[in-house]
Amino acid sequence: MKPAEGLIAVYDKPNAPFQLRSFPLRDPKPGEVLVRISMCTICRSDIHSYLGHRPNPTPGVLGHEIIGTIVSLGAGVTKDMRGDPLRLGDRITWSEYFIPGNDYFTEVLDLPQKSVGVDKYGHMAVTTEPHHHGGFGQYCYVLPRSWILRLPDELSDEEATPVNCGVATVVCVTEKAEIGMGDAVVVQGLGLLGLYAAALAKARGARLVIGLDTVAARRDLGLKFGCDKVFDPAAMPEAELVKTIRTLCRPEGADAVIEVCGYPEVIPAGIQMLRTGGRYVLGGVVNPDSFVRIDVNLILRKLITLRGVHNYHPRHLIEALDFVMVNRNRFPFKDLVDGKYRLEQVGQAMKDAEERKVLRAAIVP
Repeated sequence: MKPAEGLIAVYDKPNAPFQLRSFPLRDPKPGEVLVRISMCTICRSDIHSYLGHRPNPTPGVLGHEIIGTIVSLGAGVTKDMRGDPLRLGDRITWSEYFIPGNDYFTEVLDLPQKSVGVDKYGHMAVTTEPHHHGGFGQYCYVLPRSWILRLPDELSDEEATPVNCGVATVVCVTEKAEIGMGDAVVVQGLGLLGLYAAALAKARGARLVIGLDTVAARRDLGLKFGCDKVFDPAAMPEAELVKTIRTLCRPEGADAVIEVCGYPEVIPAGIQMLRTGGRYVLGGVVNPDSFVRIDVNLILRKLITLRGVHNYHPRHLIEALDFVMVNRNRFPFKDLVDGKYRLEQVGQAMKDAEERKVLRAAIVP
């Protein structure tokens, strides 16, 4: 039964304390679904928004890595994106973004994630109706032109929650990196995205996966998630690191390098690690003004492909869920969500996540 209102953790401006406030709940409109949130994990972009490093309207509600159970279905919503029926009580995930309708980007370019007017959960002011459109709360409305997937019962909340952002994004990143059988791959950053990138690279047939991170605990995790070698990039001069990796990636260098650490200063070294004809994919530098100086002549002479990934195609959501389901006994995905907090502890969860005391903090309302 739908209550009259639900709690949301709201912040009034960057770095302001979170406060629990009640907002009304209404019946879902056509195309909408009302969900009782089971878990929301904190993405690095949530932290950047909260700190004011990227624009986000306030008073705001954050959180877009969300799963929950269906409380009420709006008219016209009967099936998920696979065609499976949706019923009250089903546990679901959904795309981190929604679009206003078809346009040139969806119909011609096949880039719905870049449609004019696209918006994202956890990226709107809480004053915007229907208020409950972020993960830091008790309820969330899945809005029209989102993509919904019913979750398998055997999948734990910890395994399922990162699927609609972290995992789906990295599925897109590894696709754009064109990782194939026998490739040598370097992953810059072994946070949640980097660990999934290593696991996906291995699942795609990479013969060698090298992980780079300054945090020892994350390097240790990398070895459990598909990395064959891990290095602390701060432990040696950049030229020595590049030489070491190029030597390991015989005969000339890495086939693909993936940036998922969020620091633009790693990009020049990443480009140097590549072989002639190699691929470099950016997936972590989501903040505006992420400037870096590179020798573009090196990209030209070495025939390097440079790509950026922001959001993902809806098909990547299905692929992300299937990847986790198929590989959940091969890689310990559940262990990646290593901190759980109540809704009233959102401030502490954000602080612990910012200070990297936990790999992926989870809000459990």
